[in-house]
Amino acid sequence: MVAYAASSPFATLRSNRIVQGEGFGIPSALPAWMAGLLLTVIALASLVALLRREAIPRLVSAAAVMVALFAFIGEAAAFLTPADNTYARVAPATGFWLLLFTFALLAADGISRMRPGPVMRLLYLVTAMAIIAAILLSGLWADLSVMKEYAVRADVFWSEASRHLVLALGSLAAAVAVGVPLGIVCERVPATRAAVLNTLNIVQTIPSIALFGILIAPLGWVAAHVPGAYALGIRGIGATPAFVALFLYSLLPMVANTVAGLAGVPRESREAARGIGMTSAQRLLRVEFPLALPVILTGIRIVLVQNIGLATIAALIGGGGFGTFVFQGLGQTATDLVLLGALPTVGLAFVSAVVLDALIDMNSISPARKDA
Repeated sequence: MVAYAASSPFATLRSNRIVQGEGFGIPSALPAWMAGLLLTVIALASLVALLRREAIPRLVSAAAVMVALFAFIGEAAAFLTPADNTYARVAPATGFWLLLFTFALLAADGISRMRPGPVMRLLYLVTAMAIIAAILLSGLWADLSVMKEYAVRADVFWSEASRHLVLALGSLAAAVAVGVPLGIVCERVPATRAAVLNTLNIVQTIPSIALFGILIAPLGWVAAHVPGAYALGIRGIGATPAFVALFLYSLLPMVANTVAGLAGVPRESREAARGIGMTSAQRLLRVEFPLALPVILTGIRIVLVQNIGLATIAALIGGGGFGTFVFQGLGQTATDLVLLGALPTVGLAFVSAVVLDALIDMNSISPARKDA
């Protein structure tokens, strides 16, 4: 895969943002010494991947290649862009993405072999984010086409980013506030469990665009006939139906994981808490809920990653978010505008998954800790 990727186009030069471009391999996309250095780093890292099985060499070599790729794709954009040409666009091509994917897998393999704890995984994440932030702030990527799209839309980008976060995090908070108590009721009262979970399962099977459409009519009626609803921001289109839909999609994972977490609390722990005179509320808050917390956090992780992705579709009904750029780019056949919305969405989902996985591990109780 590395051999194929290294021989594929590394960068694409287009005369403007929407026309078909011309691909340039590494030797022609960079000055000679940069191309030689990048190919050397790739070759050495490939040898490490083939000959070494230790985790640290594999991780270090993969990280070196990825940093080099990030740095040299910016240099390729500056090298290929004609002087005083504001219309030309340079974007990463197939070879860049394949190399990045391949060595990201090698880095993941190295990390998995090291079996890092949650704190170390967070440290890896912070380091990677710091490197990307340093490259962005340095201006090294300023000539890349996606950054030119950002430069034109910087104010709108951050406005849509905040709206995307409000939709994803706000619907998550509402789902936690409703789903956790509802899950407790379902676990305590088995007669309600089947009815609630079956209803939420039906909601989960409705396609997202269809659910957005279904909500337009009732929310539009509420906005028109309920005093004060329109002033509160309730509309048939916009952020309100998107928020409601994300909230409804979030309920099943929250309720189901709360039920599963509480049902998994050892009977001995419940009996011990009852034996020392704890009330039902005390047992729930001090014994059962802390033991069920890792499973509940897993539900929160599922919901957050799901909502970050689904919030992209909210742009179709005027909900805003990063999906605004994705659908504008699709309409204009502008790939870089699509990436301007897609890349932050993927990054947010990845960071959320890593952070919540670490929190789940921190709150999990291993057999050794139980014995202690």
